Amino acid sequence: MKSGKIRILKGLIAILIVAFISGIIIYLFPVFKELNTPEGQIAFRDKVNQSGVWGLLWLFGIQVAQIFLIFVPGEPIEVLAGMCYGGLWGTVFIMASATIISTAIFFLVRKFGKNFVYQFCEEKKIKKIMESKLFQNPKKIERILLLLFMIPGTPKDLISYIAGLLPVKPLHYILIATFARFPSVISSTLAGKHLALGNWSMSVVVYVATFILIGILLFIWKHLDKTKITEETLQTLKEEKF
Repeated sequence: MKSGKIRILKGLIAILIVAFISGIIIYLFPVFKELNTPEGQIAFRDKVNQSGVWGLLWLFGIQVAQIFLIFVPGEPIEVLAGMCYGGLWGTVFIMASATIISTAIFFLVRKFGKNFVYQFCEEKKIKKIMESKLFQNPKKIERILLLLFMIPGTPKDLISYIAGLLPVKPLHYILIATFARFPSVISSTLAGKHLALGNWSMSVVVYVATFILIGILLFIWKHLDKTKITEETLQTLKEEKF
């Protein structure tokens, strides 16, 4: 794919995403202002129910921006999904849409190579990550990707691009990119659910509990991991700015 065509594609997607975001703001802004009242919470749920398929399309459009164009943070979108559809269905929606978009990016990178990645990501940053010691052992790459997708705060959208350049089997990548996101996604959608109910303190509790549980899991994994992959991954994340 030529550089000019990629720029046009990127521009068209950006326009669509701006339209989606603008639509959500215009459609739901009057209700968002009243979320701290019982009446406002009922109005919010009614608004979402009335939006039907359009609500799903809006969220999917924002999810495209978050993963495909990188510049949109992921957590607010996950929280919004929880506010609209609850913890369960919000999680199902985010994981399904993230899988679709991440898979598309993976195969686009496999087809068009580094030049495609450089159109959406900073070239210096990609080269720095690819040359880091983390990705020099092909036998460890899949486990490293699993850790990167699971650890909160890692740039999962950027990793989606990098994965296409790594020697990882497509099916293995799809499974990792789908299910390793679960702790982060479920915490955000549950927080969104409680926000929609006006329970701000519970949203904070959900996030804190998730971070503690993942921290405990990583601690156990690190001490049981004889190959030292977990320790190496955490150390590299600490030393390098992904």
